[in-house]
Amino acid sequence: MDFTRDPELESIHEEASRLAATFDDEYWRDHDERHAFAWDYYNAFAEKGWLGVLVPEEYGGAGLGVLHAGTLLRAVAGSGGAMNAASTLHLSIFGMGPVIHHGSEEMKRRYLPPTASGELHVSFGVTEDDAGTDTSRIRTVARRDGDYYVIDGKKVWNTKAQQASKVLLLARTTPRDQCAKPLDGMTLFLADLDPDHCEIHPIPKLGRNAVNSNELFIQELRVPVTDVVGQEGRGFYQLLDGINPERIVIAAEGVGIGRRAVEAAARYARERIVFDRPIGKNQAIAHPLADSHAELEAADLLWQKAAWAYDNGEPAGALANMAKLRAAEASFTACDRAMQTLGGFGYATEYNIERYWREARLLRLVPISQEMALNYVAEHVLSLPKSY
Repeated sequence: MDFTRDPELESIHEEASRLAATFDDEYWRDHDERHAFAWDYYNAFAEKGWLGVLVPEEYGGAGLGVLHAGTLLRAVAGSGGAMNAASTLHLSIFGMGPVIHHGSEEMKRRYLPPTASGELHVSFGVTEDDAGTDTSRIRTVARRDGDYYVIDGKKVWNTKAQQASKVLLLARTTPRDQCAKPLDGMTLFLADLDPDHCEIHPIPKLGRNAVNSNELFIQELRVPVTDVVGQEGRGFYQLLDGINPERIVIAAEGVGIGRRAVEAAARYARERIVFDRPIGKNQAIAHPLADSHAELEAADLLWQKAAWAYDNGEPAGALANMAKLRAAEASFTACDRAMQTLGGFGYATEYNIERYWREARLLRLVPISQEMALNYVAEHVLSLPKSY
Protein backbone atom coordinates (compact mmCIF):
# COMPACT_ATOMS: atom_id res chain seq x y z
CA MET A 1 0.00 0.00 0.00
CA ASP A 2 1.30 3.46 -0.89
CA PHE A 3 0.73 6.10 1.79
CA THR A 4 2.70 8.79 -0.01
CA ARG A 5 0.98 12.14 0.45
CA ASP A 6 -1.09 13.13 -2.57
CA PRO A 7 -0.04 16.63 -3.72
CA GLU A 8 -3.59 17.47 -4.84
CA LEU A 9 -5.09 16.49 -1.49
CA GLU A 10 -2.31 18.33 0.35
CA SER A 11 -3.05 21.44 -1.68
CA ILE A 12 -6.77 21.23 -0.89
CA HIS A 13 -6.02 20.83 2.81
CA GLU A 14 -3.58 23.75 2.91
CA GLU A 15 -5.69 26.17 0.88
CA ALA A 16 -8.94 25.36 2.70
CA SER A 17 -7.21 25.59 6.08
CA ARG A 18 -5.71 28.96 5.17
CA LEU A 19 -9.06 30.40 4.08
CA ALA A 20 -10.96 28.90 7.04
CA ALA A 21 -8.40 30.30 9.49
CA THR A 22 -9.39 33.85 8.50
CA PHE A 23 -12.67 33.15 10.35
CA ASP A 24 -11.45 32.55 13.88
CA ASP A 25 -12.99 31.12 17.05
CA GLU A 26 -14.33 34.50 18.08
CA TYR A 27 -16.15 34.80 14.76
CA TRP A 28 -17.84 31.43 15.21
CA ARG A 29 -18.59 31.95 18.88
CA ASP A 30 -20.34 35.19 17.99
CA HIS A 31 -22.38 33.64 15.16
CA ASP A 32 -23.30 30.66 17.31
CA GLU A 33 -24.49 32.90 20.16
CA ARG A 34 -26.53 35.08 17.80
CA HIS A 35 -27.89 32.12 15.77
CA ALA A 36 -26.64 34.00 12.71
CA PHE A 37 -25.87 32.30 9.39
CA ALA A 38 -22.27 32.98 8.32
CA TRP A 39 -22.88 34.53 4.92
CA ASP A 40 -19.45 36.12 4.53
CA TYR A 41 -17.78 32.78 5.31
CA TYR A 42 -20.08 30.93 2.89
CA ASN A 43 -19.47 33.48 0.15
CA ALA A 44 -15.70 33.36 0.64
CA PHE A 45 -15.69 29.61 -0.04
CA ALA A 46 -18.17 29.95 -2.90
CA GLU A 47 -16.01 32.58 -4.61
CA LYS A 48 -13.05 30.20 -4.53
CA GLY A 49 -15.11 27.47 -6.20
CA TRP A 50 -15.01 25.06 -3.26
CA LEU A 51 -18.75 24.32 -3.33
CA GLY A 52 -18.42 22.67 -6.74
CA VAL A 53 -15.81 20.13 -5.71
CA LEU A 54 -18.09 17.17 -6.58
CA VAL A 55 -19.99 18.77 -9.47
CA PRO A 56 -18.77 17.47 -12.86
CA GLU A 57 -16.67 19.89 -14.88
CA GLU A 58 -19.24 20.15 -17.69
CA TYR A 59 -21.64 21.72 -15.18
CA GLY A 60 -19.18 24.22 -13.76
CA GLY A 61 -17.60 22.17 -10.97
CA ALA A 62 -14.21 20.62 -10.29
CA GLY A 63 -15.32 17.05 -10.98
CA LEU A 64 -13.41 15.61 -8.02
CA GLY A 65 -14.35 12.85 -5.62
CA VAL A 66 -15.61 12.30 -2.09
CA LEU A 67 -12.01 11.87 -0.93
CA HIS A 68 -11.34 15.45 -2.04
CA ALA A 69 -14.57 16.73 -0.49
CA GLY A 70 -13.74 15.02 2.80
CA THR A 71 -10.26 16.52 2.79
CA LEU A 72 -11.79 19.96 2.31
CA LEU A 73 -14.39 19.51 5.06
CA ARG A 74 -11.92 17.98 7.52
CA ALA A 75 -9.82 21.14 7.17
CA VAL A 76 -12.91 23.35 7.55
CA ALA A 77 -14.17 21.56 10.67
CA GLY A 78 -10.70 21.62 12.20
CA SER A 79 -10.34 25.36 11.78
CA GLY A 80 -12.27 26.37 14.90
CA GLY A 81 -15.65 26.62 13.22
CA ALA A 82 -16.32 22.93 13.96
CA MET A 83 -19.76 21.73 12.80
CA ASN A 84 -21.00 25.28 12.28
CA ALA A 85 -18.32 25.81 9.64
CA ALA A 86 -18.77 22.39 8.06
CA SER A 87 -22.57 22.51 7.96
CA THR A 88 -22.57 25.96 6.41
CA LEU A 89 -20.96 24.34 3.36
CA HIS A 90 -21.42 20.61 3.28
CA LEU A 91 -25.01 20.24 2.04
CA SER A 92 -24.05 22.33 -0.97
CA ILE A 93 -21.14 19.96 -1.56
CA PHE A 94 -22.57 16.44 -1.10
CA GLY A 95 -26.33 17.10 -1.05
CA MET A 96 -26.76 17.16 -4.81
CA GLY A 97 -25.19 13.73 -5.27
CA PRO A 98 -28.52 12.15 -6.26
CA VAL A 99 -28.97 14.81 -8.96
CA ILE A 100 -25.41 14.28 -10.23
CA HIS A 101 -25.92 10.51 -10.49
CA HIS A 102 -29.63 10.19 -11.31
CA GLY A 103 -30.99 13.53 -12.48
CA SER A 104 -32.05 14.15 -16.07
CA GLU A 105 -29.72 16.05 -18.35
CA GLU A 106 -32.07 19.03 -18.25
CA MET A 107 -32.12 18.94 -14.45
CA LYS A 108 -28.32 18.79 -14.27
CA ARG A 109 -27.85 21.70 -16.65
CA ARG A 110 -30.42 23.78 -14.80
CA TYR A 111 -29.38 23.16 -11.19
CA LEU A 112 -25.75 22.01 -11.00
CA PRO A 113 -24.04 25.22 -12.24
CA PRO A 114 -25.73 27.42 -9.57
CA THR A 115 -24.93 24.73 -7.00
CA ALA A 116 -21.25 24.86 -7.93
CA SER A 117 -21.19 28.65 -7.79
CA GLY A 118 -22.98 28.77 -4.44
CA GLU A 119 -26.03 30.61 -5.78
CA LEU A 120 -28.40 27.69 -5.13
CA HIS A 121 -29.03 26.48 -1.58
CA VAL A 122 -30.67 23.08 -1.21
CA SER A 123 -32.01 21.49 1.99
CA PHE A 124 -32.55 17.77 2.68
CA GLY A 125 -36.14 16.70 3.34
CA VAL A 126 -36.03 13.05 4.41
CA THR A 127 -36.44 12.66 8.19
CA GLU A 128 -39.88 12.71 9.83
CA ASP A 129 -40.70 12.83 13.52
CA ASP A 130 -42.89 9.70 13.44
CA ALA A 131 -40.67 7.62 11.16
CA GLY A 132 -37.21 8.50 12.47
CA THR A 133 -34.64 6.07 11.12
CA ASP A 134 -37.36 3.83 9.65
CA THR A 135 -37.50 5.76 6.40
CA SER A 136 -39.94 3.25 4.89
CA ARG A 137 -42.65 4.63 7.18
CA ILE A 138 -42.54 8.26 6.09
CA ARG A 139 -46.00 9.78 5.77
CA THR A 140 -45.27 12.60 3.33
CA VAL A 141 -47.20 11.68 0.19
CA ALA A 142 -47.10 12.79 -3.43
CA ARG A 143 -50.01 12.18 -5.80
CA ARG A 144 -49.79 12.58 -9.55
CA ASP A 145 -51.91 15.32 -11.10
CA GLY A 146 -51.19 15.55 -14.82
CA ASP A 147 -47.71 17.04 -15.32
CA TYR A 148 -47.35 17.71 -11.60
CA TYR A 149 -47.21 15.94 -8.27
CA VAL A 150 -49.04 17.41 -5.29
CA ILE A 151 -47.18 16.85 -2.02
CA ASP A 152 -48.45 16.98 1.56
CA GLY A 153 -46.55 16.13 4.72
CA LYS A 154 -44.02 17.17 7.31
CA LYS A 155 -40.24 16.89 7.62
CA VAL A 156 -37.93 17.59 10.53
CA TRP A 157 -34.25 18.50 10.97
CA ASN A 158 -34.09 20.32 7.67
CA THR A 159 -30.69 21.98 7.70
CA LYS A 160 -30.48 25.46 6.14
CA ALA A 161 -34.14 25.44 5.10
CA GLN A 162 -34.24 29.16 5.94
CA GLN A 163 -31.57 29.86 3.29
CA ALA A 164 -32.61 27.23 0.73
CA SER A 165 -34.81 27.74 -2.30
CA LYS A 166 -35.01 24.02 -3.15
CA VAL A 167 -35.40 20.86 -1.08
CA LEU A 168 -34.45 17.28 -1.95
CA LEU A 169 -37.73 15.85 -0.78
CA LEU A 170 -38.54 12.17 -0.30
CA ALA A 171 -42.24 11.30 -0.49
CA ARG A 172 -44.38 8.21 -0.88
CA THR A 173 -45.92 7.78 -4.31
CA THR A 174 -47.10 4.19 -3.62
CA PRO A 175 -48.46 3.08 -0.23
CA ARG A 176 -46.02 0.93 1.73
CA ASP A 177 -48.43 -2.01 1.96
CA GLN A 178 -48.67 -2.10 -1.84
CA CYS A 179 -44.90 -2.41 -2.38
CA ALA A 180 -42.86 -5.59 -2.77
CA LYS A 181 -40.23 -4.14 -0.40
CA PRO A 182 -40.75 -1.56 2.35
CA LEU A 183 -38.24 0.86 0.81
CA ASP A 184 -39.88 0.74 -2.62
CA GLY A 185 -42.57 3.21 -3.64
CA MET A 186 -40.83 6.40 -2.55
CA THR A 187 -39.86 9.13 -5.00
CA LEU A 188 -37.21 11.85 -4.69
CA PHE A 189 -38.07 15.39 -5.78
CA LEU A 190 -35.96 18.52 -6.17
CA ALA A 191 -38.85 20.72 -5.10
CA ASP A 192 -39.24 24.45 -4.67
CA LEU A 193 -39.57 25.65 -1.10
CA ASP A 194 -42.61 27.68 -2.08
CA PRO A 195 -43.53 29.88 0.93
CA ASP A 196 -47.22 29.69 -0.06
CA HIS A 197 -47.16 25.94 0.52
CA CYS A 198 -44.22 25.41 2.91
CA GLU A 199 -43.97 26.60 6.50
CA ILE A 200 -40.53 26.58 8.12
CA HIS A 201 -40.24 26.54 11.91
CA PRO A 202 -36.77 26.62 13.55
CA ILE A 203 -35.94 23.94 16.14
CA PRO A 204 -34.17 25.28 19.25
CA LYS A 205 -31.18 23.04 19.96
CA LEU A 206 -28.02 22.47 22.01
CA GLY A 207 -25.39 23.54 19.50
CA ARG A 208 -24.39 24.31 15.92
CA ASN A 209 -26.61 27.35 16.19
CA ALA A 210 -25.04 29.35 13.37
CA VAL A 211 -26.72 26.83 11.06
CA ASN A 212 -30.46 26.44 11.50
CA SER A 213 -32.38 23.17 11.84
CA ASN A 214 -36.07 23.26 11.06
CA GLU A 215 -39.45 21.62 10.87
CA LEU A 216 -40.97 21.81 7.40
CA PHE A 217 -44.75 21.69 6.97
CA ILE A 218 -45.87 21.02 3.38
CA GLN A 219 -49.40 21.56 2.11
CA GLU A 220 -50.47 21.02 -1.51
CA LEU A 221 -47.02 21.77 -2.90
CA ARG A 222 -47.11 21.33 -6.68
CA VAL A 223 -43.91 19.94 -8.16
CA PRO A 224 -43.50 19.46 -11.92
CA VAL A 225 -42.70 15.99 -13.22
CA THR A 226 -39.41 17.40 -14.53
CA ASP A 227 -38.27 17.89 -10.93
CA VAL A 228 -38.39 14.17 -10.15
CA VAL A 229 -34.85 12.89 -9.47
CA GLY A 230 -34.44 9.57 -11.28
CA GLN A 231 -37.30 7.08 -11.38
CA GLU A 232 -40.61 7.22 -9.60
CA GLY A 233 -40.68 4.71 -6.77
CA ARG A 234 -36.90 4.36 -6.60
CA GLY A 235 -36.21 7.48 -4.58
CA PHE A 236 -34.71 5.82 -1.51
CA TYR A 237 -32.11 3.96 -3.56
CA GLN A 238 -31.20 7.11 -5.49
CA LEU A 239 -30.91 8.96 -2.20
CA LEU A 240 -28.01 6.65 -1.26
CA ASP A 241 -25.78 8.73 -3.52
CA GLY A 242 -26.27 11.51 -1.00
CA ILE A 243 -26.43 9.36 2.16
CA ASN A 244 -23.16 7.42 1.86
CA PRO A 245 -21.06 10.49 0.92
CA GLU A 246 -22.72 12.36 3.80
CA ARG A 247 -21.60 9.74 6.32
CA ILE A 248 -18.09 9.74 4.89
CA VAL A 249 -17.56 13.51 4.90
CA ILE A 250 -19.13 13.86 8.35
CA ALA A 251 -16.60 11.31 9.59
CA ALA A 252 -13.88 13.52 8.11
CA GLU A 253 -15.38 16.53 9.86
CA GLY A 254 -15.36 14.65 13.15
CA VAL A 255 -11.66 13.99 12.76
CA GLY A 256 -11.08 17.69 12.14
CA ILE A 257 -13.01 18.75 15.25
CA GLY A 258 -11.30 16.15 17.43
CA ARG A 259 -7.85 17.21 16.28
CA ARG A 260 -8.66 20.84 16.98
CA ALA A 261 -9.71 19.96 20.52
CA VAL A 262 -6.62 17.82 21.20
CA GLU A 263 -4.32 20.54 19.88
CA ALA A 264 -5.98 23.14 22.11
CA ALA A 265 -5.79 20.87 25.15
CA ALA A 266 -2.16 19.92 24.53
CA ARG A 267 -1.20 23.58 24.18
CA TYR A 268 -2.97 24.38 27.45
CA ALA A 269 -1.34 21.39 29.16
CA ARG A 270 2.12 22.61 28.14
CA GLU A 271 1.48 26.12 29.42
CA ARG A 272 -0.66 25.61 32.53
CA ILE A 273 1.53 25.44 35.68
CA VAL A 274 0.13 23.80 38.80
CA PHE A 275 2.30 22.71 41.75
CA ASP A 276 5.31 24.25 39.97
CA ARG A 277 5.05 22.01 36.89
CA PRO A 278 3.10 21.97 33.62
CA ILE A 279 0.04 19.78 33.97
CA GLY A 280 1.02 17.99 30.76
CA LYS A 281 3.73 16.25 32.80
CA ASN A 282 1.02 14.27 34.54
CA GLN A 283 0.14 11.01 32.79
CA ALA A 284 -3.49 11.46 33.85
CA ILE A 285 -3.48 14.42 31.46
CA ALA A 286 -1.02 13.18 28.84
CA HIS A 287 -2.30 9.65 28.28
CA PRO A 288 -5.94 10.49 27.44
CA LEU A 289 -4.82 13.11 24.93
CA ALA A 290 -2.28 10.73 23.38
CA ASP A 291 -4.95 8.03 23.17
CA SER A 292 -7.38 10.41 21.47
CA HIS A 293 -4.71 11.43 18.99
CA ALA A 294 -4.21 7.76 18.08
CA GLU A 295 -7.97 7.13 17.79
CA LEU A 296 -8.38 10.12 15.50
CA GLU A 297 -5.53 8.91 13.29
CA ALA A 298 -7.29 5.54 12.93
CA ALA A 299 -10.62 7.21 12.14
CA ASP A 300 -8.87 9.40 9.58
CA LEU A 301 -7.65 6.34 7.69
CA LEU A 302 -11.07 4.69 7.82
CA TRP A 303 -13.02 7.58 6.28
CA GLN A 304 -10.40 7.86 3.54
CA LYS A 305 -10.77 4.15 2.77
CA ALA A 306 -14.55 4.60 2.59
CA ALA A 307 -14.15 7.60 0.29
CA TRP A 308 -11.75 5.71 -1.97
CA ALA A 309 -14.24 2.82 -2.23
CA TYR A 310 -17.11 5.15 -3.12
CA ASP A 311 -15.08 7.11 -5.67
CA ASN A 312 -13.94 3.88 -7.34
CA GLY A 313 -17.40 2.33 -7.58
CA GLU A 314 -16.75 -0.24 -4.87
CA PRO A 315 -19.37 -1.13 -2.22
CA ALA A 316 -19.11 1.64 0.36
CA GLY A 317 -22.13 1.29 2.65
CA ALA A 318 -20.40 -0.69 5.40
CA LEU A 319 -17.25 1.43 5.28
CA ALA A 320 -19.27 4.66 5.35
CA ASN A 321 -21.15 3.50 8.44
CA MET A 322 -18.00 2.29 10.20
CA ALA A 323 -16.14 5.49 9.40
CA LYS A 324 -18.94 7.61 10.82
CA LEU A 325 -19.18 5.32 13.88
CA ARG A 326 -15.50 5.46 14.77
CA ALA A 327 -15.00 9.14 13.93
CA ALA A 328 -17.99 10.22 16.01
CA GLU A 329 -16.72 8.35 19.06
CA ALA A 330 -13.14 9.53 18.62
CA SER A 331 -14.22 13.14 18.07
CA PHE A 332 -16.53 13.41 21.07
CA THR A 333 -14.09 11.60 23.37
CA ALA A 334 -11.33 13.96 22.27
CA CYS A 335 -13.48 17.00 23.02
CA ASP A 336 -14.55 15.59 26.36
CA ARG A 337 -10.94 14.90 27.33
CA ALA A 338 -9.97 18.39 26.19
CA MET A 339 -12.64 19.84 28.46
CA GLN A 340 -11.35 17.74 31.37
CA THR A 341 -7.81 18.95 30.66
CA LEU A 342 -8.85 22.58 30.93
CA GLY A 343 -11.00 21.94 33.99
CA GLY A 344 -13.35 24.80 34.75
CA PHE A 345 -11.95 26.84 31.87
CA GLY A 346 -13.03 24.07 29.51
CA TYR A 347 -16.59 24.88 30.55
CA ALA A 348 -16.11 28.59 29.87
CA THR A 349 -17.22 29.86 26.45
CA GLU A 350 -14.11 32.01 25.93
CA TYR A 351 -11.91 28.91 25.54
CA ASN A 352 -14.20 27.41 22.87
CA ILE A 353 -13.78 23.81 24.05
CA GLU A 354 -17.39 23.68 25.24
CA ARG A 355 -18.52 24.68 21.75
CA TYR A 356 -16.43 21.94 20.13
CA TRP A 357 -17.85 19.51 22.73
CA ARG A 358 -21.46 20.47 21.98
CA GLU A 359 -20.97 20.17 18.25
CA ALA A 360 -19.01 16.91 18.39
CA ARG A 361 -21.84 15.37 20.43
CA LEU A 362 -24.11 15.86 17.43
CA LEU A 363 -22.02 13.39 15.41
CA ARG A 364 -23.11 10.49 17.61
CA LEU A 365 -26.72 11.17 16.55
CA VAL A 366 -26.53 12.18 12.89
CA PRO A 367 -26.82 11.44 10.07
CA ILE A 368 -27.38 8.02 11.62
CA SER A 369 -27.20 7.01 15.27
CA GLN A 370 -24.29 4.93 16.51
CA GLU A 371 -26.70 2.10 17.28
CA MET A 372 -28.10 1.98 13.75
CA ALA A 373 -24.59 2.06 12.30
CA LEU A 374 -23.76 -0.97 14.44
CA ASN A 375 -26.97 -2.66 13.26
CA TYR A 376 -25.86 -2.13 9.66
CA VAL A 377 -22.45 -3.69 10.28
CA ALA A 378 -23.94 -6.60 12.23
CA GLU A 379 -26.43 -7.41 9.48
CA HIS A 380 -24.56 -6.58 6.28
CA VAL A 381 -20.98 -7.45 7.27
CA LEU A 382 -21.31 -10.16 9.92
CA SER A 383 -24.51 -11.70 8.44
CA LEU A 384 -26.25 -11.63 11.82
CA PRO A 385 -30.07 -11.70 11.98
CA LYS A 386 -31.77 -8.34 11.58
CA SER A 387 -32.67 -6.99 15.00
CA TYR A 388 -35.33 -4.44 14.08
